[in-house]
Amino acid sequence: MSEEVPSLLALCLKAITSAIIHGEFFTDIFECYGYDHLQDILDLPSDLLDSVVINLPPLALQTLHNVLIDDCMEKFRTPGEIHGRKRGRYDNFNIAWKILFRKRWPEDLRKIDPRKYITTDDSAGIHNSVKGPLDWQQLYWEKHLQNCLDDAAERALLPSFYGRIGELRISNSIINAISHGENMLDECFRLSYHCDRFGCYARCLRLQNVLCAVEICEMLRSCKLQKLIFIRIISKTQVDGVCMLLNHHRKTLLSLEFIHCQLYPTVMNKICSSLCEEGSLIHGIQSFCVKSSPISESKSSLIPTCLLSFLSSGRLLESVCFSDTKMQPKFAKKILDTLLSSSSDLVTLEISENNISGWLSKIERQSKDFRSLLGSDASLKSLTVLNLRGSNLHSNDAEDLGHILVKMPCLKSLDISDNPITDEGIRSLIPYFVRALGKTNLLSNVKLENCNLSSGGVIELLRSLPSLEEPLNMLSIADNHLGSSVAATLAKFLGASGLRELNIEDIGLGAVGFKELEEILPQEIALSFINIRLISQAPNLVSINAGANIMPPESVDIICDALKLLKGKLEHLDLSENSHLCRSNNTSALLEFCHQGKPIVMIPSPPQSGTPYDDDP
Repeated sequence: MSEEVPSLLALCLKAITSAIIHGEFFTDIFECYGYDHLQDILDLPSDLLDSVVINLPPLALQTLHNVLIDDCMEKFRTPGEIHGRKRGRYDNFNIAWKILFRKRWPEDLRKIDPRKYITTDDSAGIHNSVKGPLDWQQLYWEKHLQNCLDDAAERALLPSFYGRIGELRISNSIINAISHGENMLDECFRLSYHCDRFGCYARCLRLQNVLCAVEICEMLRSCKLQKLIFIRIISKTQVDGVCMLLNHHRKTLLSLEFIHCQLYPTVMNKICSSLCEEGSLIHGIQSFCVKSSPISESKSSLIPTCLLSFLSSGRLLESVCFSDTKMQPKFAKKILDTLLSSSSDLVTLEISENNISGWLSKIERQSKDFRSLLGSDASLKSLTVLNLRGSNLHSNDAEDLGHILVKMPCLKSLDISDNPITDEGIRSLIPYFVRALGKTNLLSNVKLENCNLSSGGVIELLRSLPSLEEPLNMLSIADNHLGSSVAATLAKFLGASGLRELNIEDIGLGAVGFKELEEILPQEIALSFINIRLISQAPNLVSINAGANIMPPESVDIICDALKLLKGKLEHLDLSENSHLCRSNNTSALLEFCHQGKPIVMIPSPPQSGTPYDDDP
């Protein structure tokens, strides 16, 4: 079978690609294919230019894009001021980068949240960040550099590795992804080349411990990092490398995360000090997160003073997370005291998966300090999310928590799941719920999963919650063995409360309870989401109307699993007007479920081909 003869356009594109890529390294080639000739490419008719741009490999597109930017910057100060024909070309390049991103990382495309995308305005000063359109060139090279760092880290962890980090070779598959098979110089296979060439595009990077050395600090010097994630930082050398990175990028850093590290008090003090300007406690961190990393030694009561100063002086600090950190009760109480007394503008606070039982009772409730704290203006006035999941809180902790929650007047979401507070604990919190829901009406999401609650405690809670003009958005009492006796109260609550989302998975409702819930439930309720796994508890369920619920694509797999549990008893499931489900690759699987030979699922119609569709995530 004869090989397909390449088209003239394909041959021209190959020649242009080769000239652009190799022109970066060979000056004699650039004498023939220099920047003047690259400018000639940009002056091609728009249809021809589009054909060239859309087919170039990333390395060639990068060079051509830089020529366009240099040309535009001679006439305009910023890309936002570009207009006319130049604006159209600039946008076409952005589309080309998006296509390249989609081809290389199709699964990651929808993980990008435009709402979280920010660009740094260097001309405006420290930590001045503004929202802007997605810059796919920046996203592409940031993701590429992360791939290079991960690839290099795997090689550096091999026992046979001994040498400089910058000399680590990048795998052929990564190089081919940006060159499309063009022969590359040996230096292009080194990690240092990719850091030097593409580091300026990196805003968020994840670094394994083996890469946290003095050398990597120099290699990433051109980055304008806004977020750093460190993994398995253990040794002193690694800590020193982390501190050097933090100190160098402290003016642009907004978010910091540690995972599986050892952050004992002396280490934490050093890290927090490196984030602040010399002679000052002020820093610009907005999000600080520690996960699965011990921060206190078992036999020591030492609390890192620099961490407390860091928390109290964070003018921009919005989110703090300590999850699975082996935090002791005294440590947790000190953090809360610090945040309260500093009247922090914190929005999200998570202290989860820690054994902090008795943390609030460490303050004697009759003491002068405790009474003055409750009577003072000290508060977490901006806090909207509090997560204390899995912290071994008991009934007495719940009572103490009720006194502290009043110092969080804007709280919207409370999660105290996986804590054995029992019915006694939930009863002590009822006065807070009544006040929060009846007076301020800000609390909207409450999670009480796996709290060792019985039907008695939950019934008392549901009967106590007031009817609201603006109802609860979400209530989860999943994984508490409540039994069928809770069904009647639950049905009445749903009819009167206007609750929008309910999770009652694995509460032991059973067939009897489900039937009672169905009989008492009003014909029309405000509920817009109920855990789909509930249908497995309804053996006689024959019809479900779930149309127009804006279900996300991932719902398809959950629905399929639930339908399998019904073993063919359901006769009709209406999923119409849930257009997002069409984006799932598994939508066709829903048509396999039949009753008496007929499909039971009414799937949504895909968007009409003539309708403009923007697939930006």
